[in-house]
Amino acid sequence: MLHIHFPQHWFNLSDPAVKEVLYDSRAMRHFVGIDLGCEPAPDETTICKFRHLLEAHQLGEHLVALIRMYLAEQGLWVSRGTIVDATIINAPSSTKNRRKARDPEMHQTKKGNQWYFGMKAHIGVDSRTKLTHSVAATAANVHDSQMLPTLLHRQETRVWGDAAYSRQRDVIRHHALCAKSFIHTEAHRHRTLSEAECNQNRTKSKVRAKIERVFLVIKRIFGFANVRYRGLVKNTNWLSVTCGVTSLYLARRRLLASP
Repeated sequence: MLHIHFPQHWFNLSDPAVKEVLYDSRAMRHFVGIDLGCEPAPDETTICKFRHLLEAHQLGEHLVALIRMYLAEQGLWVSRGTIVDATIINAPSSTKNRRKARDPEMHQTKKGNQWYFGMKAHIGVDSRTKLTHSVAATAANVHDSQMLPTLLHRQETRVWGDAAYSRQRDVIRHHALCAKSFIHTEAHRHRTLSEAECNQNRTKSKVRAKIERVFLVIKRIFGFANVRYRGLVKNTNWLSVTCGVTSLYLARRRLLASP
């Protein structure tokens, strides 16, 4: 069942769609380990119940930890540098549905001059390998900095982040005693950045930009740019597993090259 659950994330498949793929694709059946001559593929109800089991016991977080342990055994361990950031996952804002209401656990937020409605995915990524080691999901109106303690693994010596975390140096020092802050300097309405501060931000961006590759895989390659379900619990589980398989995707060349 876990071999079925992972392709759902890789190919952004619903429960009925993954069942159809198992009957149509010989390669998929070989990966899952199903021989149609001996047994049928699980129906969509069985696949749905397995997903609900993962959600009820919050096993998505445990899968991220197990994937991280597996990658560490392959020589891809988490180093002492962490990049933190958040991205918005859109949710339907229309009330033209069965319940005549928007999802009460999702909220709207303003980014730049545009309003968004949905949830926010917060992740902590290793600065060297780009592997995700911490995941959290909140409503979109929760500020990025509020989830900073959750994204640190406490052994950092360096922390990178954009200007949203600029006032969190004391939080970093409290949760990671040996960490140096490489958070971007924030400009204010009545105070522009000096040329030296702009140069420092550009230098920090060369490292911080690595996390954008992780967001690209999550939202463009695996298709998790929009929420799949109502409520945070189901979408948090989907996000956790997606971050785990994203780490496998980013490490695929190293894994395939290993004996």
